[in-house]
Amino acid sequence: MTEAGIRLPPRESMDFDVVIVGAGPAGLAAAIRLKQIDPDLSVVVVEKGAELGAHILSGAVIDPGALDALLSEWRTDKDRPLTTEVRADRFYVLGPTGALRLPNFIMPRLMNNHGNFIGSLGNVVRFLGKKAEALGVDIFPGFAGTEILRGPAGEVLGIATGDMGVSRDGQLKSGFTRGMELRGKYTLIAEGARGSLAKQLIAKFDLDAGCEPQKFGIGLKELWRVDPSLHMPGLVQHSFGWPLDNRTGGGSFLYHFEDGLVAVGFVVHLNYENPSLSPFDEFQRFKTHPKIAPLFQGGERISFGARAITEGGWQSVPKLVFPGGALIGCAAGFVNLPRIKGSHNAIYSGMLAAEHAAAALKSGRAHDELTAFEDAWRSSAIGRDLYKVRNAKPLWSKYGTRAGIALGGFDMWINEIFGRSPFGTLRHGEPDYASLKPLTDVTPLRYPKPDGKLTFDTLSSVFVSNTNHEEDQPCHLHLKDPSIPIARNLPEYGEPARLYCPAGVYEVVYGNEAAKSDPRFVINAQNCVHCKTCDIKDPAQNIDWVPPEGGGGPNYPNM
Repeated sequence: MTEAGIRLPPRESMDFDVVIVGAGPAGLAAAIRLKQIDPDLSVVVVEKGAELGAHILSGAVIDPGALDALLSEWRTDKDRPLTTEVRADRFYVLGPTGALRLPNFIMPRLMNNHGNFIGSLGNVVRFLGKKAEALGVDIFPGFAGTEILRGPAGEVLGIATGDMGVSRDGQLKSGFTRGMELRGKYTLIAEGARGSLAKQLIAKFDLDAGCEPQKFGIGLKELWRVDPSLHMPGLVQHSFGWPLDNRTGGGSFLYHFEDGLVAVGFVVHLNYENPSLSPFDEFQRFKTHPKIAPLFQGGERISFGARAITEGGWQSVPKLVFPGGALIGCAAGFVNLPRIKGSHNAIYSGMLAAEHAAAALKSGRAHDELTAFEDAWRSSAIGRDLYKVRNAKPLWSKYGTRAGIALGGFDMWINEIFGRSPFGTLRHGEPDYASLKPLTDVTPLRYPKPDGKLTFDTLSSVFVSNTNHEEDQPCHLHLKDPSIPIARNLPEYGEPARLYCPAGVYEVVYGNEAAKSDPRFVINAQNCVHCKTCDIKDPAQNIDWVPPEGGGGPNYPNM
């Protein structure tokens, strides 16, 4: 039934061997590998973006090892999605006016980007989608997975896609279309960081019992076309330090790739303490640094996007399997934070899950736990990658940027050489939503107005993200208690949703602006770029992000 109490018609259903939710690198790699193993398997992939790659956002410097393992011929393909190899690798510590370059020889070997490629992960996904379809995989873009289907014992039987054509007040519009039930013997969840179905499954099956809380960052990215005289194809540049203070984790990236394009981005770890901090505005401020700003003189900003990033690593990966399926990719939390890379592990995890699902299907099994997948990942390439860097994040969080990065680098060297750490395996401690201090305990931050040439506001940024939602639909940002934003978050924290959201979704509007009286909390859901930061950082855990009508959200080109 809808919010208006209207009884809905039953859904139609389709049956498959494997249902995959999310057409990112993990989901498509799983689909391809399943078909490589057994062309007769029926495999479907559903994707909430309007087209493949529409919601894909990454730096991206891509470790090609997983692509090589999945599609050995990709480098010679005429439509290869990655053509710019890394030629130069630079690391800087930024101060307010200067920059110190760190010599490459002191960096742990795993931080070396030579042999990697710079490009668009969205284009990689489009390439993988074509390969999957050529193998006979059914791919349905524009359909959001909104519900887990369960059997009598609680086992997962598949998913249902969302209804389309429901008005904001729950009435059925003229173009109403009922969602579909996609039933599978196994269901692989590849929604990316903080996926709505993954969150339900983790809670339902207690998959995070015994592991550390997942940690997150928000990654913000712009795509620029710069002056050809300043363009250096193959240059990878990372920095940390200014404009963030020593207690606030994060850093930047600048990647030069084909066609005069530069990807510039900024990551803020979501365990920051100051509720007046705005990750979006810190990103804009970063671009004004004397080391950074000259690159963009005479350039053109083409696109903007934002996305949550899993940062917990080894300690925070939940149990991956549940009766009837598994978590893969960033839904499981396979990002290597120091390397700022996760797509290679996403592809590896999709392949590994596919191999175990195919073996289970071959033996006649269905709807049970793929325990062999759970047992295998820590000794696989994924586990080897994450284990070496497991202490980087907790050291950074505990000791701050300067000491934490130095200790993290030392720990990675020791792990590289001796295969163990003097720190053992450190804990993360509290979840990110618990880190905010009250406004009374911090110095409020103030940000300059954007100039519209180098720095921008949120609304113009949402515009170039090509974000669009059908406005007359139920709001996909649910408040568990509508009173909390004004009654609790506003007096204690200044309502931080206004600032941690990079898209101007949340506002506090006053009946009397001058007197700051009669405040109301306003949700501009049509601006949402699906970053999921609100679901993660709200100090009351009061915001529940659920998928909007399929096809809504950003439509990233070349991101």
